[in-house]
Amino acid sequence: MKQKILVAGGTGYIGSHTTVELQNAGYEVVIIDDLSNSTIEVLDGIEKITGVRPGFIQLDLKDKEGARKALQANPGIKGIILFAASKAVGESVQQPLKYYRNNIVTLINLLELMPEFGIEGIVFSSSCTVYGQPDPENLPVTEDAPIKPATSPYGNTKQINEEIIRDTIHAGAPFKSIILRYFNPIGAHPSAEIGELPNGVPQNLIPYLTQTAIGIRKELSVFGDDYDTPDGSCIRDYINVVDLAKAHVIAMDRMLEDKSEKPVEIFNLGTGNGVSVLELIRTFEEATGVKVPHKIVGRREGDIEQVWANPERANKVLGWKAKETLADTLRSAWNWQKRLREKGIQ
Repeated sequence: MKQKILVAGGTGYIGSHTTVELQNAGYEVVIIDDLSNSTIEVLDGIEKITGVRPGFIQLDLKDKEGARKALQANPGIKGIILFAASKAVGESVQQPLKYYRNNIVTLINLLELMPEFGIEGIVFSSSCTVYGQPDPENLPVTEDAPIKPATSPYGNTKQINEEIIRDTIHAGAPFKSIILRYFNPIGAHPSAEIGELPNGVPQNLIPYLTQTAIGIRKELSVFGDDYDTPDGSCIRDYINVVDLAKAHVIAMDRMLEDKSEKPVEIFNLGTGNGVSVLELIRTFEEATGVKVPHKIVGRREGDIEQVWANPERANKVLGWKAKETLADTLRSAWNWQKRLREKGIQ
């Protein structure tokens, strides 16, 4: 058995897939989650896939004393992967204080507690939103692209949290960090035992798309068709969630095996391909044979026109590469939606 890892936000979308990959790699996982955007049944899916039920504590990590007690009750944690955060761009524009409180206080609490418990490293779930709208000469985006003013409070919390981690470690904190800047995670585990299931109306594109395809939602809104892109809709880099999860295992291995080249390392995680929203809808329809009713509406505040990754650093340094095709990834999302229907969940 490898070391014990705390996955903060581990019943969420990316957290649950990462827990599966950590357990498959031999790590012991303890999840802390407040279940504000997930359900306890996710643990059943993880157990079905891996044969192991992770430890679980229901806790809001903004409660520092609660977090301390959770760490005391689980001695020997060597690393943390921090997913616990609010993550919808549009909602963050409407509720900025929720985002600043949830996303920043949680990180500060964990960073303050890590030395107390001898925790050696933290993998931070960051985002391509830190690049803002890159200038054309910086597309595809490398890790050295300028950090632009954030276009949403969500993006700003990611920028601030990256700075907090760098400043804390620069000041002599006795741990390391790897910051992973995700592009757009989509899809579900091929077993269809876990996937993206936000509480309430989805804020992210793919769950809204699959819920529309299956008839739960009337139609999908495409926010703007007048951007300076080939078809007028926003362009993103859509990465399979299992591919993404595997990068976290490699990052944790790297820190705990003392292979990091410096105390804070940053990697972009994407496919290197930009795909527009309208292209994505077409690819889903071709991959599944299911039509997605959709309409063009006005632009959404906080959205970036186009961004996609240059993932070469992660490819070379981590030995990680996104492998799944967009069509297969969209089929996995559709299979997950159908499984939810079978279970009577939606």
